[in-house]
Amino acid sequence: MSSLRLKSGHCLCCGRFTALTFHHLIPKKLHRRAFYRKNFDKETLNKGVNICRLCHDGIHDLYDEMRLAKQFSSAETLLADEALQRHFAWVAKKK
Repeated sequence: MSSLRLKSGHCLCCGRFTALTFHHLIPKKLHRRAFYRKNFDKETLNKGVNICRLCHDGIHDLYDEMRLAKQFSSAETLLADEALQRHFAWVAKKK
């Protein structure tokens, strides 16, 4: 996990070397909610992972922000999810 944003490198999810985007482990949309402001410091809210656009879009297509924040707030939980694993395996076959 990192708050360092990289422009390119290996995607944590699919392993491809490509342009990367920054995925907040607790979606930025929820940072302003009282529960998250009260229970998490700014550093924790800004933690994330560098992943490719296809993996990033797949994560947000499969799960809404609330579910991501509650169930997938670490790189380990993202990588362990079966539906996401299938998506990441599909992306890994792309150029």
